[in-house]
Amino acid sequence: MSKAPTRDTYLELQSAYDFFNKTLFENRLPPCLITLQREKHTYGYFSSNRFVERSAGDFTDEIAMNPSYFGIRTIEESLSTLVHEMTHLEQQHFGKPGRGRYHNKEWGKLMLRVGLHPSNTGKPGGKMTGDQMTHYIIPGGVFEKACAELITTNFTLSWIDRFPPIRPSTPLLMPKGISGGDEDEDEDDFTSGYSTLSLSLLLSP
Repeated sequence: MSKAPTRDTYLELQSAYDFFNKTLFENRLPPCLITLQREKHTYGYFSSNRFVERSAGDFTDEIAMNPSYFGIRTIEESLSTLVHEMTHLEQQHFGKPGRGRYHNKEWGKLMLRVGLHPSNTGKPGGKMTGDQMTHYIIPGGVFEKACAELITTNFTLSWIDRFPPIRPSTPLLMPKGISGGDEDEDEDDFTSGYSTLSLSLLLSP
């Protein structure tokens, strides 16, 4: 058993960010601060210039991941949320983000380029733009291939919640954004379905 679960968790998330930055974003994304947040009704979110370095005054973006769902989603699904938020970071620095939470056509193209299909339902046929958006993984796409490569290196998300929420059968509303400053917060909303990991396993001591 690891004696440093905090270190393990953040090293895993940082290594995934670095890997996808190299394989999907040509290493052009700047560093950000990855956090774990138990926001209700969302798998993750991006917030522009959320943090400032105390002494130098440098700003950095936040990508938040909801650890409550690591155990009831596949590793591939959880990592797709990370890449979803990385596209928001990419658009923030190199494109023109939609106003507020609006996911625009430019963002949709960035998602398609990395092998994720925007959909407000999380399924084929859903709307590709809007305030409440999620995605599905394109079969045989570049994300699926890159993720498979990462997982073959024995990558995992080691620590999972023993008491996870139940995944809803229909998409739910996203949480209200946190007010303040020039914040731009974009969330990956819920999609339907369950992963194969049983809740009985998660609840076992």
